Amino acid sequence: MRRDIQQNERAFSSKEVAEEVGIATPTVRKYGQILERNGYEFLKDGDRRIFVQSDIESLIALRDTAKPLDDTAKDLVEQQKERLKESNETDVAIPDIYENLPQDPNQIKEVLLMLANELAAAREMNVQLTNDMSQLKISVSRLQQDHHVIGSAVGNAAQKTNAKIEKLTEQQKNHYEALLEQEKEKSELLQQELQKIREEQTREWRLQNDFNKRLEDAIQKPKNKSGGFFSLFRK
Repeated sequence: MRRDIQQNERAFSSKEVAEEVGIATPTVRKYGQILERNGYEFLKDGDRRIFVQSDIESLIALRDTAKPLDDTAKDLVEQQKERLKESNETDVAIPDIYENLPQDPNQIKEVLLMLANELAAAREMNVQLTNDMSQLKISVSRLQQDHHVIGSAVGNAAQKTNAKIEKLTEQQKNHYEALLEQEKEKSELLQQELQKIREEQTREWRLQNDFNKRLEDAIQKPKNKSGGFFSLFRK
């Protein structure tokens, strides 16, 4: 049974030890197994090791040793045995404590009165802590309500904004569709006008081509039939 641990000494988990020593958590478990294999004692919570400062120093020694780990572990076990031996020699026996209690009833009364005052102060502190906890719960509840109100307000504002955006988008879409329809109508009118111009040009070209043929035929006829040439212009 370990007696080298001081009252209220801090205990460390494997994860905390790994961060403190600067090694991985599996390495902490490995070093712990090596130490136990050679007789080292750890505090245990079931199968889980609980580390104190002296255990951390032992793990650091294993981390930094240049010797085989088992040899260093044996040295650390001997050191732990020496600490346990010294701790047993300096333990204060319980009867000694009772022998040092005051024998005078008045002194005992003063001690009891002091303990009663400390108990009353502790109770008063507990009442104050209880009140503080109640106030804290009220504050948290109010903050939660405020958060709910703010969240609802933000949600409503977001819905209104989205509705406005959708409305504007729909209006703009309708406007663009109307403009597009107008442009299509204009395009159709222009195409119709262009078709008319093309048809007019074709008709004029055909008339001109027919006139040119008649003119060419009239020129190629004998001169005594020149009257036919002028008849072209009377048509």
